[in-house]
Amino acid sequence: MKKILFFIGMAVLLVLCAGCGKPEAANAPKELTELHVGVMPDTDSLPIIIAQEKGFFAAEGLKVDIQQFKSAMDRDSALQSGNLDGAVSDMLAVAFAKSGGFDVKVTSSTDGSYKLIAGKGENISRVQDLTGRDVAVSKNTIIEYVTDQVLASAQLSGESINKVVIPQIPTRLEMLQNGKLAAATLPEPMASIAVHNGCKYITGSDALGINPGVMLFTAKTVADKKAELAAFYRAYNKAVAYLNETDRNEYMDLVVAKGGFPPVAKEALVLPQYHEAALPKEKDVTDCIAWLQQKQLIKTAYTYQDLIVDVFQP
Repeated sequence: MKKILFFIGMAVLLVLCAGCGKPEAANAPKELTELHVGVMPDTDSLPIIIAQEKGFFAAEGLKVDIQQFKSAMDRDSALQSGNLDGAVSDMLAVAFAKSGGFDVKVTSSTDGSYKLIAGKGENISRVQDLTGRDVAVSKNTIIEYVTDQVLASAQLSGESINKVVIPQIPTRLEMLQNGKLAAATLPEPMASIAVHNGCKYITGSDALGINPGVMLFTAKTVADKKAELAAFYRAYNKAVAYLNETDRNEYMDLVVAKGGFPPVAKEALVLPQYHEAALPKEKDVTDCIAWLQQKQLIKTAYTYQDLIVDVFQP
């Protein structure tokens, strides 16, 4: 009888031990799926490029497919066709997407910079000097929005200048440098290149304290890839620290090669002080929406809560 009880006890123990590993396996970390992210040749995108090239994404166990775009239109088409999970973008593009029925969410602000630059030899030292002059913009874009904000800061309106619509940024830069324009609003690195080549900085989004640049992801990505987004932003913040703390000579060749910048940017580009990922300021969002509505470009007065999602909360 004792032998029988012994063997029964051993059998029960073996069954219990066989199941010991199951809860641990069930709780094992899920393998992260790849993120497809669109970037533009601008300073906003550099933390993402650095995170990729310096292995910060890989250290988080995250694979990121970075896709380069020359135009916002191509970037937005890739988003809507499902080829991208997210992109470096701006508040106007977010509102246009939402208005068109495509649900995207802003997950953080970026460190983009847009500057009003006067042409070579122009007798322009302040915004008021541009009254009645030719100023190049791209219509109904973040460039025109910043231009109007700059004018408003000097008690001028969009009608105070002659807006010359030049969508292609390289063409805008070339015409400015060749004396065919009084001024132009340019993103970085093109603004720094213009100044490097003899043009004059007047003011810009940084000086006005406005920041319409954002990182966005599709609503589906936000819902389905929470762990991936958390890993993405941990790596992003490591890249921010690297950019802020490392001598630029150590990474400018990489920035030019991988960022899609012209070679002159290596010397000319003035990089911003980068910030760890955080939600946009509410005023940056509401001001963009108000401008779009004033120009009758969207019908709905989207609120901050309509467009922003906090992915930083555990």
